[in-house]
Amino acid sequence: MSVRLARLLAIALIGACLSTTAFARTHHKAKGSRPARHASELIWRGDDATANGVVDEVAKAWQRSGHGRIELQPFNTASGIDAVANGTADLAGSARESDGSAENSNLTFTPVAWDGLVIAVQASNPVRSLTLKQVHDIYYGKIHNWSEVGGNNAPIDVYSVASPGDGVEYSLRTLLFGRGNQPVAAPRLYVNTNKLMEGIALNPNGMGAATLAGIAGNRKLRALAIDGTAATAANVANGSYPLFTPLYMVTNPRSPKRAEVQAFLDFMQSAPAKAVLRSHDVLPYQDGAALLAKDDSRRSRIFAEVGVRASDLPARQASQRADVPLAAVNSAAAAQVPAASGNAAPVATRAAPRMYTVAKGDTLSLIARHQGVEMAQLRKWNHLKGDMVRLGQVLQVSGP
Repeated sequence: MSVRLARLLAIALIGACLSTTAFARTHHKAKGSRPARHASELIWRGDDATANGVVDEVAKAWQRSGHGRIELQPFNTASGIDAVANGTADLAGSARESDGSAENSNLTFTPVAWDGLVIAVQASNPVRSLTLKQVHDIYYGKIHNWSEVGGNNAPIDVYSVASPGDGVEYSLRTLLFGRGNQPVAAPRLYVNTNKLMEGIALNPNGMGAATLAGIAGNRKLRALAIDGTAATAANVANGSYPLFTPLYMVTNPRSPKRAEVQAFLDFMQSAPAKAVLRSHDVLPYQDGAALLAKDDSRRSRIFAEVGVRASDLPARQASQRADVPLAAVNSAAAAQVPAASGNAAPVATRAAPRMYTVAKGDTLSLIARHQGVEMAQLRKWNHLKGDMVRLGQVLQVSGP
């Protein structure tokens, strides 16, 4: 072998060794996938419609103020709540409050903002407004064609999120039907609100629920007015747009990062965070005292317009504002009863027991929790020998 060839082989062997060493270092780093999370870092998981822009910018403002990083994992409401419950996330974003389930009852739902629930359609759809009754009847399966509400002669393709715990869907159904788990006529299902909106943007006959913040700036979509009132940030703030809803941060009181989580919740009330919320058509929760005061009356008005009877509604839990305000509905009904003439003595009346029809996903314990009664009472009133209930079964849920 010549001296020149021997030198070339030696150089090649040295280069190969160096390359192997470099690859080993790179490969080792990749196997680590992600550096260990710093103690001050938090993980947020929730609906991607609010994550993009709103939570993202609040997280950046939080970091600029000298706090740690917040990792966003946008997907959907149910996954966020599950992650907080099992400890794989520190915060979850939700457009609904607790649904009364055992898992939700162990978590804390803190309202941080107000947003509008909107009925989104493709921008080319000629329909500009729907009544609350029309929205109710479309979701209920009574209206099937756009021509029935002033549009083209084409089927209404109702889109929905598959998860029954989705915040937007749950809150809208609570307002329209009195219960968040109401089944609706929506055959096209998506994994989250973002995918739903992408589907509607491609279909001139599509329709689905979203948030005002979620569709802000999307020229392919338009929010329909409700009873002639446009879905705008100003109309949400003054309460004239009826489909307003709180947005919540969901936390776990048993989390080892309780202090950092509480600091972030406090930051949500700061001027920098409020400025971010307003820039995305979201009203800071503290600025919505008027909406809180109007909540009962607007629910009564919605139920009256869509034809929901007070006897069909679950009792409201005192600690949860998004549950059905039965007292308000009963007060509104009482106001419509003419006063007795003359000086006749008032007649004592005995209130009829409230009844409830078992819906999909109900259990006896869940019904008892929603109605504010004991399971033993439900068994006694309905002559039940066990805890089994069946879909469509009518139960007495209050005493005679």
